[in-house]
Amino acid sequence: MIEPTLVYDDDCGFCTWWADYFDDRTEIRIVGFSDLPDHPDLQERLPEQYEECSHFLTEDARYSCGASIEEALRRYDDGGPVGNAIGFLRNFEDYGQIREWGYRQVADNRDKWGQVMSKTPPARQKADGDR
Repeated sequence: MIEPTLVYDDDCGFCTWWADYFDDRTEIRIVGFSDLPDHPDLQERLPEQYEECSHFLTEDARYSCGASIEEALRRYDDGGPVGNAIGFLRNFEDYGQIREWGYRQVADNRDKWGQVMSKTPPARQKADGDR
């Protein structure tokens, strides 16, 4: 049984900030790309080019890219204003395309966003500790 899990780029400070945000506020398990060899059950459920974006895995579903962050936010605020807004927006046909466009705009500019919100990524902490 796979508990709800966010798989993310743990070599990205901006991505780490978001992963820690969810880790501190939810019961979502957080797994970085560099830890996937320790989790073959997760890795086999990811797409071939999984490093292109984050993924949210549940027992019976995989959400990728913008849908992964959306699902994590929905679970963070289930029944609250964010969760309700997501539920409402999912009723619109074009919403998925807009969500993915927004995700790509942020993901392609992580270096800029990282100047505002960032944490030392676990993958870099491990590398620094090896010196």
